[in-house]
Amino acid sequence: MIESCSKKRMLLGITFLGGLTVLVLIIESHWTDSAGGNILVKSVEANSTCLSGDEYEIVSECHPCTEFEIASQSVGVCTKARFKEEIECKSGERIIRSCDRVAWLEERAFWQFESLTFAGAVLSCLTVFWRENILRQRVIRKIARQLRNSA
Repeated sequence: MIESCSKKRMLLGITFLGGLTVLVLIIESHWTDSAGGNILVKSVEANSTCLSGDEYEIVSECHPCTEFEIASQSVGVCTKARFKEEIECKSGERIIRSCDRVAWLEERAFWQFESLTFAGAVLSCLTVFWRENILRQRVIRKIARQLRNSA
């Protein structure tokens, strides 16, 4: 079935799917940003918040716990969540709390996936063009053989 599509239609279809993918990514990014902050605040452990809902400032962003912290259980939140962030309350108290995910790790995983997908697409495209050339050459040889035999 794919052989019956012209190159122009294939290019149009690929462009349409690429545009649709970008649109979905933009919409998902918009929804994730607006909901992500609320999820993070609600998932804070009860013993790792500032007193009486005090205002706080994030000192170090969410990052993975080291293997030593997990194995030694020196930081309590690392045994459950594997990710931690440090906050400083308005009162000056510093608290380490667990967090759901590390943004730069997820972004890196996303771009690795996108790169792998792109490489697969390029490889598939090259394979299709190579196969198309082989089939075209076979048809040309067959026609040439038929012309030689008929003359």
